[in-house]
Amino acid sequence: MLAPAQSAADSRSSVEQLVSRMSLEEKVGQLFVMRVYGHSATAPDKADVDANLREIGVRNAAELIRRYHVGGIIYFAWAHNTGNPQRITGLSRGIQRAGLAQPTPVPLLISTDQEHGAVARVGRPATLMPGAMALGAGGSRTDACEAARIAGEELAAMGINQNYAPVADVNVNPANPVIGVRSFGADPCAVAGLVVAQVKGYQSAGIAATVKHFPGHGDTESDSHHALPTIRHTREQWDELDAPPFRAAVAAGVDSIMTAHIVVPSLDPSEDPATLSRPIVTGVLREQLGYEGVVVTDALDMAGVRQKYGDDRVPVLALKAGCDQLLNPPNLDLAWSAVLTAVRSGELTEQRLDQSVMRILRLKAKLGLLRDPLAARREVLGTVGAEAHLLTADRIAGRTTTLLLNEGGLLPISRRSHPRVLVTGADPASPSGTTGPPTAALARAFAELGFKATALPTGIAPTAANVEEAVTAAAGMDVVVVATYNIAADGPQRILVSRMAATGVPVITVAIRNPYDIAQLSGFGIAASLAAYGWTDVELRAAVRVMAGRTEPVGRLPVPVPHAEDPARMLYPIGFGAMYRRSGV
Repeated sequence: MLAPAQSAADSRSSVEQLVSRMSLEEKVGQLFVMRVYGHSATAPDKADVDANLREIGVRNAAELIRRYHVGGIIYFAWAHNTGNPQRITGLSRGIQRAGLAQPTPVPLLISTDQEHGAVARVGRPATLMPGAMALGAGGSRTDACEAARIAGEELAAMGINQNYAPVADVNVNPANPVIGVRSFGADPCAVAGLVVAQVKGYQSAGIAATVKHFPGHGDTESDSHHALPTIRHTREQWDELDAPPFRAAVAAGVDSIMTAHIVVPSLDPSEDPATLSRPIVTGVLREQLGYEGVVVTDALDMAGVRQKYGDDRVPVLALKAGCDQLLNPPNLDLAWSAVLTAVRSGELTEQRLDQSVMRILRLKAKLGLLRDPLAARREVLGTVGAEAHLLTADRIAGRTTTLLLNEGGLLPISRRSHPRVLVTGADPASPSGTTGPPTAALARAFAELGFKATALPTGIAPTAANVEEAVTAAAGMDVVVVATYNIAADGPQRILVSRMAATGVPVITVAIRNPYDIAQLSGFGIAASLAAYGWTDVELRAAVRVMAGRTEPVGRLPVPVPHAEDPARMLYPIGFGAMYRRSGV
């Protein structure tokens, strides 16, 4: 273990000595970041043991580390790694004990995708911050940094030391099915500033930030989880649109960068996915942008990286491209053995292997893991979900909601003028730890402000029966709030909004994911429309406070909203946001 007062030179020397003591198998293991089921490193529930045996061939995290010497473990809610903060902390400590029990003791990088907003693996009672596009609407680098610092402190308290955030993709395509509100916006300069702010926030809290998805996933119309997208930007367009946030993150000293499973012919005409492309990872990221830190692949079980090569070739090609960490392969034994064989055969030199191992261990040293991975840097119960953190989240969220339409000055409403509120509409699966469907959260927020609010979720694809039930429920109401979620041009959500507007009751729509929904609602006679950019409780409470006039709608669109019929024409430009016209002001 490294002594606390060691210099950078001493640290490098100690890392080199550690590498020299490692077997080839241990070095190969350091490259892998793997999922594992269960809330305990040694005694998970039977169902989790069964899942581990079926998918990985081990019973638990300790056995995974002992057999494969993995350098990292990634937490997922669906793998039962998250939930109670104390339980998460116990799992993290158990994992680190298992790392220290190896023949060559090496602690682990424990990671998760805690982007906030639409993607949050660790839910309540942890503090859930507004997501990236909401922060983009707020436009404050100070808020973005503070949100990341608080999130980082809470993750660190639970033993999570690497966060796969922030997203650095510039979302210039409204049809993008996988990025959208996970991006800060469509302006490369604005995105770059917020990315750097969050990198500084996370890393000031003592955890590694990871910007993603290099070289930029913002202009795709397919999802790399299910397909291999192609970005048709020229090299000049890439330099102007996609590169700025990554350049800025490199200059800010970001600890790690995640690759994308996308094809960018202008950067590599071979049409290999970027994760497997030496011209992109080594040529562009390392040599042209000057990045010397850890490069982690996006998950290797995603379709985008598996379409061209077999699962035995993908990890080897990723390393040859210049990647360091190999994230969540579908078959760990196959991937681990393939890398080991590639080194033994000479396809990968041990020198190349050592380069990646050194980068990974230097990051572990920077995070203090080689000194004492079991050190409790913060008291869990006093940090995770602390009242001051929750209040800060609400304050930040209050600066993000965007008012797009306010016909006749309906908004703000009051409990005197519009006391009876029906909240209906979309009810997507909520990010981990939020309290029920978005309609319920909106209704609850209205009730807390003294309104008589009723929730009636109709789903993201309401049936005719759902619509009729909502029409009936609108009778006698003073206002109807419809939560919309990525409305399609020919989708049933448009029918719901149209029928609600036809009741004669004033209708307010709240886009709870991408802000483009309003383009599908022209001519429907809705009274007001807002963009909340997310459906976590904190984002929805902020939208209700705006509708009720408790806060001003100061959020500004971080992306343009094009006309539905003619995408070349802008309905609302970047920076748009209506304000309330109050008498006497």
